[in-house]
Amino acid sequence: MPTLLDFRRRIRSVKNTQQITRAMKFVAAARLRRAQEAALAARPYAQELVRVLRSTMARIESPEHPLLARRPEERILVLLLTGERGLAGAFNSNLLKKAAEFYRSKAGKRISVIPIGKKGRDALRRGGFTFAGEYVNVLSRVDFGIAREISNLVTELYTEDKIDAVYTIFSEFKSVISAELVVEKLLPIEKISARGETGAEAAGSEIDYIYEQPEEQLLARLLPRYVETQVLRSMLESCAAEHAARMTAMEAATKNAGEVIEGLTLHMNKVRQAAITKEIIEIVSGASSTA
Repeated sequence: MPTLLDFRRRIRSVKNTQQITRAMKFVAAARLRRAQEAALAARPYAQELVRVLRSTMARIESPEHPLLARRPEERILVLLLTGERGLAGAFNSNLLKKAAEFYRSKAGKRISVIPIGKKGRDALRRGGFTFAGEYVNVLSRVDFGIAREISNLVTELYTEDKIDAVYTIFSEFKSVISAELVVEKLLPIEKISARGETGAEAAGSEIDYIYEQPEEQLLARLLPRYVETQVLRSMLESCAAEHAARMTAMEAATKNAGEVIEGLTLHMNKVRQAAITKEIIEIVSGASSTA
């Protein structure tokens, strides 16, 4: 049976762990605020770019561009965005499960991956996947230069006919307690719709823009910018979702540690009371026998 010293050591250990989880929760909350602001600020730009691109493509009878070329999906590239670190609850495991479901749905196809995030890179490396590139330690502070580098790599592989389709798997930030696992087709660019718009809103967003340049020239500039924006948006959304998941997990861990401390303290008090009662009984018994 554990002694009082064992209980005290265990309680001290849990209290130290509780201090760490509480500090990690505060750090994640501070980082979440900045990441959430960045993700929300990027959404209007991405939606407006989609509207302009939709309007431009509608003006061209048969738009032609390498990023619009459609081929049978035999060689698929996947951008998988996961976390850089653990202690984020089921954030990384849910993304890996979603990716595994996607791989099973594309059975028989040649799949290559660009992992963005250390956790996904390590898991896919153990799974024996082929990497077309890898990016780690880039989601803690999302930079547009990295997003452009990734999009340039993707568009280069697609225009050189090395891949037939590109998909993005990431966690889209909804709120502090919820996120949505998203699988988006990045290339080839098909009928574009602003994410989150209803049918009436999408119809109302068909604005008659006035262009100075020819539509084909604008389309050639907008399509690569669209890919860059989608990659950047997915990185910002994933970053915010990871911080939210970590803050929620650390808050739950702090609460659980408090419950463990209460339970251990109760057991310790029972053991101490039992020891005191035993000593009293021994003293009374000794006094009675001498009398």
